[in-house]
Order: sequence, then C-alpha cells, then structure tokens
Amino acid sequence: MSQILKMVAQRFALGLLTLFVVSLIIFLGIELLPGDIAEEILGQGATPETVAAFRRELGLDVPPHIRYVEWLWNMLQGDMGRSLANKREISELIGLRFGNTLFLAVTAAAISVPLALTLGVLAALYRYSFYDRAVNVVTLSSISFPEFFVAYILIFFLAVTYPVFPSIANISDATPFWEKVYKVLLPALTLTLVVVAHMMRMTRAAIINLLASPYIEMANLKGLSRARIIVKHALPNALAPIINVVVINLAYLIVGVVVVEVVFVYPGLGQLMVDSVSKRDLPVVQAAAMIFAGTYVLLNLLADILSILTNPRLLHPR
Repeated sequence: MSQILKMVAQRFALGLLTLFVVSLIIFLGIELLPGDIAEEILGQGATPETVAAFRRELGLDVPPHIRYVEWLWNMLQGDMGRSLANKREISELIGLRFGNTLFLAVTAAAISVPLALTLGVLAALYRYSFYDRAVNVVTLSSISFPEFFVAYILIFFLAVTYPVFPSIANISDATPFWEKVYKVLLPALTLTLVVVAHMMRMTRAAIINLLASPYIEMANLKGLSRARIIVKHALPNALAPIINVVVINLAYLIVGVVVVEVVFVYPGLGQLMVDSVSKRDLPVVQAAAMIFAGTYVLLNLLADILSILTNPRLLHPR
C-alpha cells in the first residue's frame, strides 16, 4: 500500500509541475494573440487615448509577468477573477458550462465504453474472421476523420435527411433530463465514433495476447468454451491496459469536446472558451484551459492508479 501511495504522490507532483508548465504556455499563447478586449469592445474608431484609458481600467497596462504571477496566485486560492467582457464571476460562468460538458462526456462514455468492450471481446473471439476485419475497417475509418467531418455527416443523415435528432443541442437548466439526453445523443454519437476504435483495439489486442498463456491452454484442455475462456479468464487479466486506455479516452471525451460543442452549438465549456477567444476575454480563456488541463492530468493519474490496482506487478517494472 505504501508503494501505491508513493506512486500517487510522485504522479501528483508531476501533475502539478505539468499544470505549471501548461499555465505558462497558456498565458504566453494568449499574450501573443493580436489585439485585446479593449480594441474589441471600443471598435476600430476609438482613439489611442481612449483605448489606453480603457486598458488601464481593465488592468491590461500592467507588465505581463506581473499579471501572470497575480493570476496564478489567485488561481491557487480558487479565485478565477471576473470576465472582462461582462464583469461576471468566471467561476459562475464556468460552473454551468462545465456541468454541461461533463453531461455530454458521461453520455458519450455510457455509449462508447460498453460498445467498445463488446466489439473488442467479439473481435478477439472471432479473430481473423469477416466480422473482425469489418469492425477494424469501420472503427479505423471513423477515427481517421476529424470530429467536425463526422459531426457534419451525422447531421446530414440523422438531422436533415432523416430528422431523428435535432441538429443543434441547445439545452438549459430547465430542460428535463430525458429531453436533455435526447438532444445530446447526436454529439455523443460523434464522440463515440471518434474514441471507440482505441478502446476496441486495445481490448482485442490485450485478450489475444493472453490467449497464448499456459492457464488459457489449460482451460482449453479442460474443454471450456472459447467464449467462457475469454470472458471469465482472459478479460479479467487484461483489465490493466484496457482500463488505462478507457480512462485516457474518457479524459479526451471531457477535454476534446471543443470542436463538437462548436459544431452543435452546445452550451459547454469548449463553446465558452471559443466565444471568449473571439471576444479576447483572456481571463475566461485562461480559466477554461486550466480546468481542461487539470481534468486531463487527474484522469491520467486515475488511469495509472487503476492499472496498478488491477495489476500490482506494474509496481515492479523489469
């Protein structure tokens, strides 16, 4: 147990260092953007004196390194600051949007994880068959296309040609739960097609790798059916790599939804970040990017912990 705690502490410290580096990259990247919110709000007709006065009012005349230190210190205290565009608390703006992003990610995960595991087990059970080749071709094809292309294809077929789902996933706090599920099914299906190939192929590869093990050969000699051998004997021992790839793809479902949210005009954190970039609302962009980075780091740490709990041999690398 102490080794696991030591590993968690090491990974957590590395995660904090990663977040620090990410915060620097985010701040420098935003500083390099042309223009600022003062010019965006006042317009091109504003005089330089008016722009300078407005920048002083917003605190944008302070040197970048001082603004970075102040911003980082406030973030460590849980203070995300206020939006430059509407003066609202950033935590208030992000709270609801991040909840919507999590709802979309959970819906996509509820579809993709069982589907990927089922396809992977069946592909291992019937490997080199027509089914195995067909599933590999379809999943690899879906993952080869960018998210926006998959989204527009699904909109064309399932919202325009055959109007089964709405093309815009417009939800709010007042939307009933099942209506919310119905509205996010199309963007969730888009994310499913993007991530299911990784999980399915890892499941298939992990199970096939174990089929040559001595205990699997013994199970074959006992006359057990191939399906029982895979499900009861191979799958539990293949959980470590499968869990790892599943959790990493769950991290992608949360932090990689920006393009999907923009295509479906979904009111999530990704859409908020894109809108804030267009408005040059830099504090909101910084806070949203740090939340995405923190979520990804935490889920990667969770993947490491779950992998070791399911296979303690990983604590002792050869």
